[in-house]
Amino acid sequence: MEQKLKAILSEAEQALSRTDNLDQLNEIRVRFLGKKGLLTSVLRGMGSLAPEERPRVGQLANDVRARIESVLEERMATIKEQVKKEKLAAERIDVTLPGTPFPAGRRHPLSIVEEEIEDIFLGMGYSIEEGPEIELDFYNFEALNLPKDHPARDMQDSFFIGPEVLLRTHTSPVQVRTMERTAPVLPVRIIAPGKVYRRDDDATHSPMFHQVEGLAIDRRVTFGDLKGTLQVFAEKMFGPQTRTRFRPSYFPFTEPSAEVDISCGMCGGKGCRVCSDTGWLEILGCGMVHPRVLEVSGYNPEEVTGFAFGMGVERIAMLKYNIDDMRLLFDNDLRFLAQF
Repeated sequence: MEQKLKAILSEAEQALSRTDNLDQLNEIRVRFLGKKGLLTSVLRGMGSLAPEERPRVGQLANDVRARIESVLEERMATIKEQVKKEKLAAERIDVTLPGTPFPAGRRHPLSIVEEEIEDIFLGMGYSIEEGPEIELDFYNFEALNLPKDHPARDMQDSFFIGPEVLLRTHTSPVQVRTMERTAPVLPVRIIAPGKVYRRDDDATHSPMFHQVEGLAIDRRVTFGDLKGTLQVFAEKMFGPQTRTRFRPSYFPFTEPSAEVDISCGMCGGKGCRVCSDTGWLEILGCGMVHPRVLEVSGYNPEEVTGFAFGMGVERIAMLKYNIDDMRLLFDNDLRFLAQF
């Protein structure tokens, strides 16, 4: 039996020295050390040995197993290292080459336009105010001269989430909250940018969009001040050649009220497809703050006056960049966004 064990060890060492494949290495392990392997079959015959021989033969069998396992592990490590070197040589990786570049992000056109609007009005002495997007009916409508039965509420189809709670339909509530907080301090000059929500969805409307509203209150503020302010804004946003036109309109929270148009930048006011051959493009609404709004917010309409205006950031972006479908601004199509 000792001779058999030594022969198994010699055969195993020769087989391991000749193989250079991991699959073959596993076959050799099973052949010599498996449950039905050569070493196991020899050990099963130890029962026929004399009692005094069993310890010596058992020790020899353990030494043979340990030696085969040691050579097996060494050979496996050698083969794995060789395989690794072959793969590296075949791939020919040049570690000095630059890595795979990741495309840099860029600002969304709405962010670009909104920041430009803010910069223009900050330069004219306005400050930026913000307010909640989930608003109370009082601030969104009633404090702005829109009681519950007022027909003008139909102009702002709203998302109500409770009897007196809704997603704000404009950023005018920020103006009311600011007047409540500052009254009777003068002057007040703020803009209120932010998201607003209405039940609209087509090529020129979105259920969620962005507004920037402005408010100025002081003694002896006139409609002329409003016109001058918006003329400066139009020239800085669309170019010094831009002209403005004010048309009478109606808003419950301003009196008098007006819609503001700018001369079409595509045709210079001569008339084209973009401006429907009128030479003008509508950009915003404005007016003098209604006395009731001043009074509700804590100001005395007999002593102070003010003006307000509101514009859609999407509308300004569409005019500035000649975009014909608002939905492009929300599709997240990189082919479109990469142009800005």
